Amino acid sequence: MAEHLTTQSVIELDDAWGAHNYHPLPVAIAEAEGAWVTDVEGRRYLDFLSGYSALNFGHRHPALIAAVRDQLDRLTLTSRAFHNDRFGAFCRDLAGLTDTEMVLTMNTGAEAVESAIKVARKWAYEVKGVAFDAAEIIVASGNFHGRTTTIVSFSDDPVAHDNYGPFTPGFVTVPYGDAQAVRDAIGPNTAAVLMEPIQGEAGVVVPPDGFWSDVRAACDENDVLLIADEIQSGLARTGELFALDHEGVRADLYTLGKALGGGIIPVSAVVGRRDVLGVLKPGQHGSTFGGYPVAAAVGHAVVDLLRTGEFQERSTELGAHLHRRLGELVGHGVAEVRGRGLWAGVDIDPAAKTGREVSMALRDQGVLCKETHERTLRIAPPLVITAGEIDHAVDALGAALQA
Repeated sequence: MAEHLTTQSVIELDDAWGAHNYHPLPVAIAEAEGAWVTDVEGRRYLDFLSGYSALNFGHRHPALIAAVRDQLDRLTLTSRAFHNDRFGAFCRDLAGLTDTEMVLTMNTGAEAVESAIKVARKWAYEVKGVAFDAAEIIVASGNFHGRTTTIVSFSDDPVAHDNYGPFTPGFVTVPYGDAQAVRDAIGPNTAAVLMEPIQGEAGVVVPPDGFWSDVRAACDENDVLLIADEIQSGLARTGELFALDHEGVRADLYTLGKALGGGIIPVSAVVGRRDVLGVLKPGQHGSTFGGYPVAAAVGHAVVDLLRTGEFQERSTELGAHLHRRLGELVGHGVAEVRGRGLWAGVDIDPAAKTGREVSMALRDQGVLCKETHERTLRIAPPLVITAGEIDHAVDALGAALQA
């Protein structure tokens, strides 16, 4: 007999048996489709977060579900000990979509960033000629690239960083958006600059115009790799395939994840220059599930969706509408709105509520969103959302701020 679940019983079960490393809103989702989710008691909510951009194509997009179901009926896993009929075509078409030369498949976003760090260091020693164990990577204040030990070593967020040492050396932190600081930090041992084109966890922070052109020039002048972490900002979220595309800048390596798995399974990749990723030789790096047939199937279907340009157009047009509507709330409980495309950081007026309080009030209005830090809402609706649904959510936000 099926267990009867309520929101409270789900929360109690999670709290009793799951590690308390998250503080979710008290809602228990049981079903979802498109931009909408339904909880265990039948209440519907508009998803205004998209799994932190993992659900760019909405919940259970038919083309993605069909690709996974078809693959499950044929082949699930071979490991990379053998070839399979899905891996190479996925890599070829992902490289074609991103205008890159080689693909390194992994599973989670953090794994992709770790892989990019390893590749950059190996390239520095074997190609650039940096002294062994001396390579440095320049990163930005306010960054978020994942939660592995090496990655939190260069986080300046005490919640992510503190009490996980000893930390991995080899990282130099500069203020985000300060191109001169990047240039000043580059030295003979600099292997790479690793940054988010738009910082997500920090509150959807967009750097000043010209920042990326200046950083690209500094990297070129000093034989330094530019690594763009597009795990949240990429794959049409901002209106372009990559957020860097808005500046007309190309990176040497890109890290991809989240939406690459269609919100179905974890799929990540490092894509970029062949002469850089080519430093990896057999046995030097790998993952049992990296690029496995099911991952390749859903990733390939994601590539097919993005090749049409439809989602980039939706993000551009609906993003302009979203930012217009959010702008109307400035001075009415909102201090500032930032972002690009269907991605926004909304700073709550300190005189009003905390981000958690607004998230809870929004939930009561039938819209799901989540705070980052204390007073910022991170808004990232699925790219399948409609203008009317955006209006509904922003009106709900206005009501939540006044509740």
